Amino acid sequence: MTHAPDKEAENILSMNSVEVLYDNVMLAIKGVSIQIPKGGMVALLGSNGAGKSTTLKAISGLLKAERGRVNRGEISFDGAVITGVPAQRRVEIGICHVIEGRRVFEHLTPDENLEAAAPISMNRATLKTEKQRIYEYFPRLAERKNSQAGYLSGGEQQMLAIGRALMTQPRLLMLDEPSLGLAPFLVAEIFSIIKKVNEEEKLSVLLVEQNALAALEIVSDGYLIENGRVVMHDTAQALKANSDIQEFYLGEVRERISTTSNITVGANAG
Repeated sequence: MTHAPDKEAENILSMNSVEVLYDNVMLAIKGVSIQIPKGGMVALLGSNGAGKSTTLKAISGLLKAERGRVNRGEISFDGAVITGVPAQRRVEIGICHVIEGRRVFEHLTPDENLEAAAPISMNRATLKTEKQRIYEYFPRLAERKNSQAGYLSGGEQQMLAIGRALMTQPRLLMLDEPSLGLAPFLVAEIFSIIKKVNEEEKLSVLLVEQNALAALEIVSDGYLIENGRVVMHDTAQALKANSDIQEFYLGEVRERISTTSNITVGANAG
């Protein structure tokens, strides 16, 4: 007797109807459901204030530091419910969240930054191997590894932030606005490296981006979130072809719509 495949088992992460409250009064996300396939790369798109960063913090457990909490719903990682699990434990089981703004240790070198991110249990031989692996992905960091991180360019600091995340040996890498403030050629370079890591290491990636065009070039599918709700879920190809996505996110003007905008983006809500 054959059994249908367990779709839940194919996902590294599942959010099911999650609501997040801040200060017990402000509802920031409203019944968000997303799935990240094992080894997959998914984009979470939306305007400023739509709920993208809050969604990542719900997954990584960083809500508590901002007086937020999951009020309803369930978050599962590799089949185990983690909704109430502390943030540090989530890092230990393989969830790594690169928050917006890079936030490298400016007075340390890139090499010291990488060492600081490594698990305490990592021995010196493994540490050396892991650093070499990061430098192979980011040759610019190898060239600047003994410079002070505060003097790196914005693009180099973003590479370092991602490199530090990889030092934790994650199973799910979450990136919050990695293209923010970077020139287009640097965005293309960093996104190409993210794609390479995903493909070579089968690392699951959740990419939060306002730069929808760049994100949809490297992911397999995406979710569009507005006003705290997922309003569309489809393949990257279908999202790029969607007229509403083109108008609001991929147009030549690329205006940032406000969180109070009343747009209709069709069916397929996730």
